[in-house]
Amino acid sequence: MTIELGTATTASQTKVLFLGSGELGKEVCLELMRLGVHVVACDRYANAPAMQVAHSSHVFPMMDAEKLRAVIEQEKPDFVVPEIEAIATETLLALEKEGHHVIPTARAARLTMDREGIRRLAAEELGLPTSPYRFADTEEEFRAAVEEIGMPCVVKPIMSSSGRGQSTIKSEDDVAKAWTIAREGARGGAGKVIVEGFIEFEYEITLLTVRHLDAEGKPVTSFCPPVGHRQVDGDYHESWQPQPMSEKALAEAQRIAKAVTDDVGGRGLFGVELFISGDQVWFSEVSPRPHDTGMVTMITQDLSEFALHARAILGLPIPNIHLHGPGASYVVLGHGKSDQPRFQVDPKGLAQPDTALRLFGKPTVDGERRLGVGLARGASIDEAKAKARAVAESVTVILE
Repeated sequence: MTIELGTATTASQTKVLFLGSGELGKEVCLELMRLGVHVVACDRYANAPAMQVAHSSHVFPMMDAEKLRAVIEQEKPDFVVPEIEAIATETLLALEKEGHHVIPTARAARLTMDREGIRRLAAEELGLPTSPYRFADTEEEFRAAVEEIGMPCVVKPIMSSSGRGQSTIKSEDDVAKAWTIAREGARGGAGKVIVEGFIEFEYEITLLTVRHLDAEGKPVTSFCPPVGHRQVDGDYHESWQPQPMSEKALAEAQRIAKAVTDDVGGRGLFGVELFISGDQVWFSEVSPRPHDTGMVTMITQDLSEFALHARAILGLPIPNIHLHGPGASYVVLGHGKSDQPRFQVDPKGLAQPDTALRLFGKPTVDGERRLGVGLARGASIDEAKAKARAVAESVTVILE
């Protein structure tokens, strides 16, 4: 078996089109370019991070079904790679039936676009352990769901990202506010919400799971060492690798991750989020693409999550995943409004050994936005976390 790759900008080119062009897509674009792939980046706004390194780009809303179809038919890519959830997935399903190759699959994009599809798959079809949950369309249904699940509970829109619309109900005083927050944080300002019961977990992980082909072209699954992470209001702020856990818990986490990704199918890297308590493991969510918490792999692994995704997309084998040692990431946030962010970097943070800084090149800020990440390795997880935080805090974001 051989894999044929063309040369970018020539008639032989292998072309990959990205739907969404954020910082995660940017890193995958760079990895594909190292293999001579022609990259097309699409997003709702101009000069998104991946567009800055792509061969060409298109600006349009990913939910615009007609424009989505027109761009894909115009570009005729070998692979279509969704990098965000909010995409016209019915159009992707139709295009896939017509012969276009969606990574990992159009079904994966549809299932993970909202929390309802993937939660019902995991809990009701695959029988995997999850937190108790109910869905609600109306405020009346929502209040009934809260009463049934009990307090405390977590409320999220079924369609949102980066923690938008998420809140915790601890008492009756929080109920009305949680409904409003969920509706305002949802894509389009409406739609169902999910009410989740609390699980007494010790920590949560992202298990980066790769579905790829071996040297004989047979599908196999590989796992990265588990990534621990800390979230603030549902949004990632720091991560570290490897997260210490028992062998039994790790085996169960891998079982759950494989069950979900096998059902979804296709090739590529998945970020499977799980809650852990002792040897117990509960499924939370899955993203059919590189995960923000996995940015730590840019300094911990010989093949980052982005390089793994690129290999899997192209059908190249992944013989092993090597961890260099404990590492961590810590985000650089901007708060305010600007169309020309600037950064002042204190060299002391990067003067420490085994450290790195990534600034994403996002051209605008309106509110709070993740603009970069500090990375570090250390002799221990605690040392790596302290160094990564020092790198991030060495950056002063100037918005004017």
